[in-house]
Amino acid sequence: MRALAPGPAAPRSQPPVWKAGALAVIAVAQLMIVLDASVVVVALPSAQHALHISVADRQWVMTSYTLAFGTLLLLGGRIADYLGRRRTFLVGLLGFAASSALGGLAPTAGLLFGARALQGAFAAVMAPSALSLLTTTFTEARERARAFGVYGAVAGSGAAVGLVLGGTLTQFASWRWTLLINVPIAVLTAVIGRRVLRESRADVRGGYDLRGAVAVTGSLFLLVYGFSAAGTDGWRAPLTLGLLAATVAGLALFVVLEVRAEHPLLPLRVVLDRNRGGSFLASLLVGSALLGTFLFLTFYFQGTLGYSAVRTGFAFLPFSIGIIVGATLSSRLLPRTGPRLLMVLGLTLATAGLFVFTRLGLGSSFLALVLPAEVVTSVGMGLAFVPMSSTALVGIDPSDAGVASAMVNTTQQVGSSLGTALLNTLAATAATTYAAAHVHTPDVARLAPVHGYTTGFTVSAGLMLAAVLAAATVVRARRADLPGAGVGEVPAGIEGPVRLADDAA
Repeated sequence: MRALAPGPAAPRSQPPVWKAGALAVIAVAQLMIVLDASVVVVALPSAQHALHISVADRQWVMTSYTLAFGTLLLLGGRIADYLGRRRTFLVGLLGFAASSALGGLAPTAGLLFGARALQGAFAAVMAPSALSLLTTTFTEARERARAFGVYGAVAGSGAAVGLVLGGTLTQFASWRWTLLINVPIAVLTAVIGRRVLRESRADVRGGYDLRGAVAVTGSLFLLVYGFSAAGTDGWRAPLTLGLLAATVAGLALFVVLEVRAEHPLLPLRVVLDRNRGGSFLASLLVGSALLGTFLFLTFYFQGTLGYSAVRTGFAFLPFSIGIIVGATLSSRLLPRTGPRLLMVLGLTLATAGLFVFTRLGLGSSFLALVLPAEVVTSVGMGLAFVPMSSTALVGIDPSDAGVASAMVNTTQQVGSSLGTALLNTLAATAATTYAAAHVHTPDVARLAPVHGYTTGFTVSAGLMLAAVLAAATVVRARRADLPGAGVGEVPAGIEGPVRLADDAA
């Protein structure tokens, strides 16, 4: 290798064109990851009809992806450190393409659910690799700042792109193309990435803690399955109770394994700190409240108000914009106010917005009711995400910083999975009960689903209120405690707003 010339000029071995290509590859991959959480939302009613998916099971199209992604994210980062970020990134890309093809061509609901879970698993491998490659590729402060600016902008726009693209593809082609479109993009990105990305590995020792990963993933799957079973068999059914009991046993096993593991997947010291624990708890509750809410809005827009798929996609855009506005404002206020005030204020606004959604009816006006609720909820969430993510890094040991950062995304993804399953079950049960009690009521076939949606919104608001209480009573961090972000570093709080904005939308 040629010696590097002194001075500020870029090394000859890493010309600007090479770095631009690497940034483009990483940005496209990140766009696919965040886009795929929202692109199926608008397409879900069409997929449900085409594959004869029951109301109780429709949530699996979303939760299978978020559950696999959230529970395997920590393991994915560990694998990338060991095997090499470039290799892991390319394997994740090709696996994502294959699972997208499987889902897009799926002839049955079960195969679609499985393909979505595979997508989430490969995304969990690809996402930490992409972020690590960005860090190792752009080492100079200014270029790293610009690179992360592009990365954040792409991730932040993913929700809006996914909603509009999902609606357009569903209406003018087929819901299947919301998944199939990933295939040519991912394959082409992998081919280019093989040429422009450079391999890097972390100097780490220890094992993968596969037992811990299996225990927590299996336990949370059983919990989601238990919520789904409750929608069809009832909460007191032997199957439901058995699944919930198995969940408790599995999570207890996970804790035991983590305590005894030499290199645990999740060191318990990371979550037992008061400030970090409060932040993670709030993040879990927020994730539980939001994704299910947007499932109901999708069916309300298309099933009750008669919106087309494209119009539904555009109807969600105010939420994406509100998240960005709130997060930008929060980033400026955080150094002055500290984290707790902004978290409590933002989560309180989001709670109020969710309560407004409980007033939806058959003829509700988008401008008079839906739009204000979207704006209040989204701006509140944007205000809360930045301090929530920053607080997760308060007082953290440098060796645990990666795990703590990943836990913000993990809790949001896991919360989204559990919340969507629970809320969908409660909404379906409420709709069935309403229809049985109002058999002779005119238009009961349309009123019953809306009653189910508003029941779901009520529970969502309750979960968000619990997040307010967690932030107000558990978090004690002051502004002086917050970690600083130097030039070229990823500002604390950027990952959280971006990720959950995409999931919620």
